[in-house]
Amino acid sequence: MTMPEKTENEPSTTISIPMTLAKKIEKRIKGTPFSSPSAYVTYVLGEVLSDVEDETKESFSKEDEERVKARLRSLGYMD
Repeated sequence: MTMPEKTENEPSTTISIPMTLAKKIEKRIKGTPFSSPSAYVTYVLGEVLSDVEDETKESFSKEDEERVKARLRSLGYMD
């Protein structure tokens, strides 16, 4: 597991989660490098959002891209 870069100097906000979830997180992070439930949640959300961003970047297949390029060429927008 690669820990995210420290974000101590970044402004932060408070987000509420159910107490039962917070207690589960506290149990889960025992013996890990996470210093708090907030650090764990920040890491997990960062990973999830990174995966979502990666999926968005790859929304076109190579075949789709070639079709778009061919269409743009036929319309005179590309050489």
